[in-house]
Amino acid sequence: MKIENAVVLITGANRGIGLAFARELLARGARKVYAGARDPATVTPQPGVQALRLDVNNPADVAAAAAEAHDVTLVINNAGIAQPGGFMAADSEEVARRIFDTNVFAVLRVSKAFAPILAANGGGALLNVLSVASWVNGGELAAYSASKSAAWSLTNALRHELAAQKTQVLGLHMAYVDTDLTRGFDVPKSSPEQIVQRALDGLAAGADEVLADELTQHVKLSMTATRPSYLPQPA
Repeated sequence: MKIENAVVLITGANRGIGLAFARELLARGARKVYAGARDPATVTPQPGVQALRLDVNNPADVAAAAAEAHDVTLVINNAGIAQPGGFMAADSEEVARRIFDTNVFAVLRVSKAFAPILAANGGGALLNVLSVASWVNGGELAAYSASKSAAWSLTNALRHELAAQKTQVLGLHMAYVDTDLTRGFDVPKSSPEQIVQRALDGLAAGADEVLADELTQHVKLSMTATRPSYLPQPA
């Protein structure tokens, strides 16, 4: 995927990783960035950025965005939500449905809407923002972690299904990033800028996956260990 002169749609582009993607893409020569947000007024104004009303859970918004952004060559599925709590909590079913709606079904909805546009524009690329939580679930963020596992599987399926139209599909995995989503967690965090730079380097290199920090690399490598990271570790 060539970022120079690309036309990009970013979901959840008004803050955090989405905003960092917009800035870095323009710095690398992208021609235009459609910055999707539920409220376009929350998108940071900057040259080359066109704010776009896009609630990824609203099929009408997604259809309208696809009709307007017909020149897109790269779609970044970044919008996501999280909520603390385990599956034994009283409201876990409600929480899981809400999180899956945004983190899984909305990713599918946006991908389906823009796949024909990517095909018409030469194939382009689809980048899904996933997580190290795709592979580990300790229960603190049970529904979020499960949704990222599902989104990882969805990403793998889309990679196969879109290969014929020459669309590159990249899954971005990372641990904690210093955004509003992790404000309450007292843990080491990467900056959004670091994660985005590594993601775009991988995209330009033709990668299928980017493991954007050391913890994520360690967890992925442990998958073949006798006792992988996703299992409880001995005290």
